[in-house]
Amino acid sequence: MNGRKYFNLSVWGPREWAMTALALLVLGVVLLISTRGLAAGASGDVRGVRFGGDVQRTRVVIDLDRSARGEVIESGDNGTLVLTLAGVGAGRGVDGAGSGLVRDWRVSASGTASRVQLGLARTARIERRFLLPPGDGVAYYRYVIDIAATGSGPVPSAQRQAPRPEPRRTERPLIVIDAGHGGHDPGAQGAHRNESAVTLAAALALRDELNRTGRYRVMLTRETDTYVDLYRRVRIARQADADLFISLHADAGADPATRGASVYTLSEQGATRAVREVTRSDDWHRDLHLPGRDPSVDRILLDMTQRATQNRSAQFARVLLTHLEAADHPLLRRSHRDAGLAVLLAPDVPAVLLEMGFITNPDDERALGDTAQRRRLVRAVAEGIDRYFREPEAPLQLASLSGSGGQP
Repeated sequence: MNGRKYFNLSVWGPREWAMTALALLVLGVVLLISTRGLAAGASGDVRGVRFGGDVQRTRVVIDLDRSARGEVIESGDNGTLVLTLAGVGAGRGVDGAGSGLVRDWRVSASGTASRVQLGLARTARIERRFLLPPGDGVAYYRYVIDIAATGSGPVPSAQRQAPRPEPRRTERPLIVIDAGHGGHDPGAQGAHRNESAVTLAAALALRDELNRTGRYRVMLTRETDTYVDLYRRVRIARQADADLFISLHADAGADPATRGASVYTLSEQGATRAVREVTRSDDWHRDLHLPGRDPSVDRILLDMTQRATQNRSAQFARVLLTHLEAADHPLLRRSHRDAGLAVLLAPDVPAVLLEMGFITNPDDERALGDTAQRRRLVRAVAEGIDRYFREPEAPLQLASLSGSGGQP
């Protein structure tokens, strides 16, 4: 009887009403938090999965919307590496083909965590793993896993398919390295160094790194502190029938806090300018080894040649950025850019301009002037060149939750 009277609202006092209001408020907050948690899990906090490196060492980068704590479930001894990321949702899950040591991968939901499974091309071990918070122009978290081969293991199905296509030449590819500025043009100025000195040191180091492999022929547009005209740099590459042209520079900015590398390829406006430059002379078709019998046909062939060159340049830029990031080299947030720069105008030589960092940033300037850090940078560039020529048609292995694969 007392219980039934207690729930008679007509006899409730101020205390009962206050306690009820407080309980309803707490319940509403709990439901709101739970709803938000479920929504986040449904959409997924894993932004994408990226790879860099080769079949000896591979870096796996998992982009996340929030912080996560990783726990290894299977270490890779049996050809499979599995770990969970507590605190992030996987949405509906995603999978795709890998690169380097990773044959394939899958991200799926595991309770309130995400389960990351990497199928390996051979047995491997985790060298290190760590979480990078937002910073250096990147607005999201990155969970990084470095894995190294330990022996033989499952053979990837790709190796049982058709053999790798042969290079477009039987001789070693020719790489032309352009050290930006020089002579009376020192370029951008840092606190202790100028751009022309930094680019020359990097060009010489990259030449030595490529020569050590024995897989390339290397030519420099300058080997001393001299000035070379911009169009002359392009002619050097074209007349040598180069397979790749890479121009090295150091960026500058008004804000000394800005740092990081970026890679430029030719813009559409620059492509139009390149056609004007090439077709200026009456015998332009000879430089491109075109028939020269019908101007309209030659122009079509020129457009096709230039389009193929732009595609190869973009492919190399993406591969290069992957290897720079794998080497922990800071990158700008929008690291692949396009412009109509004069050194990128060759219609028949794939070309990129690499801004190695900001000479106006103290950390970047120090790194560009340090022999050990410069060696690490050029080694990453050389590895990118290796992959570009080893897998000329391979897409960049970058996946997002919108599909099973993609490009940046």
